[in-house]
Amino acid sequence: MKAGVIGLGAMGHGIAANLARAGLLAAVWNRTRSKAEAFAGEHGVAVADEPATVAAAADVILVSVSADNDLLGVIDALKEGLEPGKVVVDTSTVAPDTAREAAERIRATGAGFLDAPVSGGPEGARKGSMVMMIGGDEAVLDRIRPVLDPICGSANFMGPSGAGQATKAVNQIMVAGIMQGVASALAYGRGQGLDLEQVIRVVGGGAAGNWQLDNRGPNMVHDQFPPGFKLALHRKDLGIVRDVLAAKGLSLELIDRTLADYDRLIESGHGDEDISALYRLRCSELGSG
Repeated sequence: MKAGVIGLGAMGHGIAANLARAGLLAAVWNRTRSKAEAFAGEHGVAVADEPATVAAAADVILVSVSADNDLLGVIDALKEGLEPGKVVVDTSTVAPDTAREAAERIRATGAGFLDAPVSGGPEGARKGSMVMMIGGDEAVLDRIRPVLDPICGSANFMGPSGAGQATKAVNQIMVAGIMQGVASALAYGRGQGLDLEQVIRVVGGGAAGNWQLDNRGPNMVHDQFPPGFKLALHRKDLGIVRDVLAAKGLSLELIDRTLADYDRLIESGHGDEDISALYRLRCSELGSG
């Protein structure tokens, strides 16, 4: 099987690079062509003129875009290159209803569709260690696992179309809660005059240990927030969660609080920083800035 990748952003670039190293990548397409050409020059793969060309060249087409409308636009643009037996795998984070709509549009071509959002950040994409949460037809997933093996640590079937996106929403809610806790705790420790690098080593080995503390804490204590997971993108994901809940007349305090915090940071020009920039607010609130 050969793969194609549409979208060479922070996640798509790592996915495509791992597929190229495995000898599975046939073609790439990116809205900004220069980025695709740079990738192709490095990895020796074809640059497609349009998404449909990628679909025609590959058996499995992986899509990595930022927003719901972007996904549906790409789906419509690549349909012409699809035929029965091909599979579109969307690694973006979108609403479950958007995933179901994409699946319906693809189904009309006879091809398969899997909503397969990922967790692990750009680091996981580069290392091929991401976790994939997949909705759709399990038989289709099993058939294309050889293409997914180089790009993820595990590809987990979660249920019918939309189930992958619903699972990703669970992940994003947890990330919000964990980062709120890490930011608040480190801001408190800073206010107490503690050596925060030592704090991270000590508490990271106990019950409070977590990925965000280990991987983002060291930058936070130096007031550095290089984007692993851009704050503006997590804000988009949590907005999806809020809308899904609101449609049922429900809400979560954690979501509302984090969205309000993100809006403050975005208004201050920090939307392209990592979500760990929440530390800025907590330090300000606790007078430890």
